[in-house]
Amino acid sequence: MAAPLFAVVGEIEEHVAEAGWDQPPQLFALVDTEDLLRAEPQLAQSMGLVAAVPGTLTPVQQEDLADGPLDEALAGIEFGPEVLGVVLAHEVLVLPPSAEQEDLDVDAVAQHPAAREVRMVVGVVRDGSRECVLRLRAPEGEEDDRLSGTDLAPALADALLATLDAGPAPR
Repeated sequence: MAAPLFAVVGEIEEHVAEAGWDQPPQLFALVDTEDLLRAEPQLAQSMGLVAAVPGTLTPVQQEDLADGPLDEALAGIEFGPEVLGVVLAHEVLVLPPSAEQEDLDVDAVAQHPAAREVRMVVGVVRDGSRECVLRLRAPEGEEDDRLSGTDLAPALADALLATLDAGPAPR
C-alpha cells in the first residue's frame, strides 16, 4: 500500500500548504475510497468522489486535537478497523546538528538564529508502511524546500501506528 500512501501524503501536504504556515496539528483518517463511496455516497459526493481506482485512499480530516502535548493527544486515539491509515500534519522548529549540542529551552530554540520551521506530514497504514513529506519554510521571497522519504520522522510514525492498534482492517 506504499504507492497510495505516498500519493495521499503528498496531496495532504499540498492541501495544508495552501493555507500557509502557523497552523495547528491536523489529523486525517485514511479510508478505502471504494468503501467510502459505498458506505457514504452523500459524503463522497460532497467531497467530489464519483468513482474510485481500486486501492486508493481518501483522507477524512478529524476534529482538532486536544490542547497539550502531541504525544499525549495521539496516545488517546484509537481508530477502528475501517480506518486503514492515518496522516498527521504538524509544524515544528528544528535546529542544525551543531546547534543541538547547546542546552536550550523552548523559548531559546524559537529565538535561535539557526532555527527553521518545518511542516512534517507523516502517514502510516496498518501494514506498517510509512511516508513523510517535510516542507522547510524558506525566508521571505524564496521557495520552500520539500523533502520526502519513508523514515524522516520515525518516532512520529510509530506514534501514529499506535493509533491503529485495533487490529488489521477487514478485507
